[in-house]
Amino acid sequence: MVSVADLMTDTVFTLQPTDTLSDARSLMHLAKIRHTPVTDDEGNFEGLISNRDLLACTISRLAEIDAAVQEEIDTAIRVTDVMRRDVVCVAPETSLREAAQLLYDHKYGCLPVLKGRKLVGIITEADFLRLAIALLDGAACR
Repeated sequence: MVSVADLMTDTVFTLQPTDTLSDARSLMHLAKIRHTPVTDDEGNFEGLISNRDLLACTISRLAEIDAAVQEEIDTAIRVTDVMRRDVVCVAPETSLREAAQLLYDHKYGCLPVLKGRKLVGIITEADFLRLAIALLDGAACR
């Protein structure tokens, strides 16, 4: 059986609950990621923040506020105040089929991978697309 451990990203960018929305925006922008797990000092999974969560905390451009005002707001709000805690997670030994079904059925963008409470990886839609491309490339060679 092919497992989540075979496809997941095991070097994961994370935030801590005390980080700010400004920190989250910067990390997601620089790393070009849409989902960031939130962990405590020991690497225990606390929650998840996504670009949608950030967007929900952003004042509309129609409000015509200054970028400095948005930055001031972003530095005042902590990740712990907006992160989702009720996140579906999987174990490294979970089958890829089961993980794919969870992503598909619930329209999740990612699944944090935990051993106990420790974050050991993340599996995303992009990981499955990369796998599909590799399989299609292999099929084209036959």
